[in-house]
Amino acid sequence: MKFDHIILGTGQATGTLLGKLIPTGDSIAVIEGNEIGGSCVNYGCTPTKAMVASAKAIFQAKRGDLFGFETGNLKVNYEQVVKRMNDIRHGSRNGLTSWIENTESISLFRGWGEFIDHRTIKVNNDKIEGGNIYINVGTRPTAPPIQGLEETPWLDSARLLELKELPEHLIILGGGYIGVEFAQVFRRLGSKVTIIQRDKQLMSREDEDVAVEVKQFLEEEGIEVICSANTEKVSFEQKSFSVQINQNQKNSILKGDQLLVAAGRKPNSDKINYEAAGLKLNARGFIEVDDFCRTNIDNVFAVGDVNGHGAFTHTSVNDAEIVLDYLFGGNRAISKRNTIYALFTDPPLGRVGMTEKEALAAGKKIWKATKPMKQISRAKEMSETKGFTKLLVDAETDLIIGASILGVGGDEIINMFAAIMHSQIPCKEYRKVVLVHPTVSELMPFILDGIKEASEKG
Repeated sequence: MKFDHIILGTGQATGTLLGKLIPTGDSIAVIEGNEIGGSCVNYGCTPTKAMVASAKAIFQAKRGDLFGFETGNLKVNYEQVVKRMNDIRHGSRNGLTSWIENTESISLFRGWGEFIDHRTIKVNNDKIEGGNIYINVGTRPTAPPIQGLEETPWLDSARLLELKELPEHLIILGGGYIGVEFAQVFRRLGSKVTIIQRDKQLMSREDEDVAVEVKQFLEEEGIEVICSANTEKVSFEQKSFSVQINQNQKNSILKGDQLLVAAGRKPNSDKINYEAAGLKLNARGFIEVDDFCRTNIDNVFAVGDVNGHGAFTHTSVNDAEIVLDYLFGGNRAISKRNTIYALFTDPPLGRVGMTEKEALAAGKKIWKATKPMKQISRAKEMSETKGFTKLLVDAETDLIIGASILGVGGDEIINMFAAIMHSQIPCKEYRKVVLVHPTVSELMPFILDGIKEASEKG
């Protein structure tokens, strides 16, 4: 069978590709070996943020005394939390599935696709050939080489969401973004939670001031955070995990009824017989692409997490937009986008551009402006005063090169700075903008009044 286009995988880049390819009337084959929608819909953004919302509602209800009301003996219904999450994610998945199945120009193949050669893919007993091929197979969780771990029923982020009962004590290996988000969610739902982090700080890519603040509000909620700790051995018996760690050259054992491993992901490039296509991978197993998501094989593109140029839904969507621009005319490119993401804790962290340590390591002369949330009126009015804001400005160009908004609304406010950076608006012009009062974002231009030179010492 021959098609004008073959899309391998149905993560979020696929919907964007289809939106532009369907109106052309070209024939399209879509291949999926798992659930339609990829990680975002099934065990990433959609279900986890539904749980974040439930956890926050529960947390806020417990703060009733602060706002002048009583909630009585509040009881968490974990079964209902899970049902709400499933209703939302299954609705999203079913909607996408229906769209694909009922579009005349699309043929959906259920099964894992593997290359036979650079132009042909085998799915079950079908061999399909494509004019353009788009590889969108994503990544999967990976477990570190810890003694005994593979002999235990450890959880990844997907299996954690399938639990029918709330854990009594959830132990999390890994203090990155996934581990930190789940830690707060399950603590607020009622579990005892312990994070074991190998590095000296949580979220090792972040600036130290951000990591310290996040660790502080997690610990204030009763989450145990153990940093600079190596996990040496894991065992499981009588429905209990025993996790042996070494911290400061001292061994100790933690026990819990559930173990989440959130220590990284690996690309699914090894599952598509990439050798038969002649595709090049980098040292970490990601498919190599150029600035337009083109692989080393003509008319074969790699989009989404599998190309290693982002691990987010928004970068996957942008990859698809870059490919479509390349095919239909436009100037988008991977190198033209700024790094932007959010940590969906409460309060959330919004991040765009360079961190302070990245900018200093690059030898840039930068200016830094900061303000704690406890000094922002709107945050005080909402009793949401944890966190701070930090803006980084290039001293030579007067352009913002990075921002960290850790605090109420940070996941939304950061988008404003993405637009400012993309449009290359100088700080002296941004300072003139009039914004709505009372809001948290209105204070962002005023923060620049306290700007000072940044240094390695802070």
